Amino acid sequence: MMRISFLGAGTMASAMVDGLLAKRSVCAADISAISGPDPTGAALAARTGIRLAATIDELVAGVDAVVVAFKPQNLASADPRLADATAGRLVISILAGKRLARLADSFPKARNIVRCMPNTPGRIGAGITAWCPMREPTPADRAIVGTVLGALGRVVEVPEAQLDAVTGLSGSGPAYVFEFAAALRDAGAAAGLAPEVADSLARETLLGAARLLERETKSPEKLRDEVTSPNGTTFAGLQCLSAGDFRGLIRRTVLAAKARSEELSQA
Repeated sequence: MMRISFLGAGTMASAMVDGLLAKRSVCAADISAISGPDPTGAALAARTGIRLAATIDELVAGVDAVVVAFKPQNLASADPRLADATAGRLVISILAGKRLARLADSFPKARNIVRCMPNTPGRIGAGITAWCPMREPTPADRAIVGTVLGALGRVVEVPEAQLDAVTGLSGSGPAYVFEFAAALRDAGAAAGLAPEVADSLARETLLGAARLLERETKSPEKLRDEVTSPNGTTFAGLQCLSAGDFRGLIRRTVLAAKARSEELSQA
């Protein structure tokens, strides 16, 4: 069994720990975390049974990989002892906007560094995480990455140059879906439904459509067409979306998020 440590114990680190334990990929005794003065580490340890480390040395003792899961803005002020403490270990970073070259400055002695972009559905094991390595991983390290990131859901490897696009699509994408759910709910209320009924219908419609999309091998366009009768109600709604350049709006939304990700990566 591998041993994993977490630098930080926030939402995504907690989701990884929960996923690893649920899948029995790692036992609680082989997971450690440290979170500084805030209580998140202690709460996570109390809830899951993982070890709460008191020092950096205790955190990394005997571990195979270190997951960097604190706030991205804290990288510049991270404990300089981490450079030596992570020597010879695999470092997996979930810090949004921090490129491999910047991570290598903080963890210069790591045997390899992996940068990844998870998304919030990972909190329930339904996420998708894109990742890229600083150098080609060994089979053993590739297996560790698959296990750790797989705790959040599906995993896909991409070149680092594509991670900003990943951020714009799947990293930020859940927020677009939630906004669409809210818009669908509000539209239902405007059409005369009770707010609680509109909310329920919007949620279940999105969930059902997503499940159908997952199970079918058909394209989204094909599934759309199967719902649409000539000059019917769905056709009328789709015509309104087309007139409002719905696809163009989503394209601009993703590109705006990608551009912001590129800006943050340069900071």
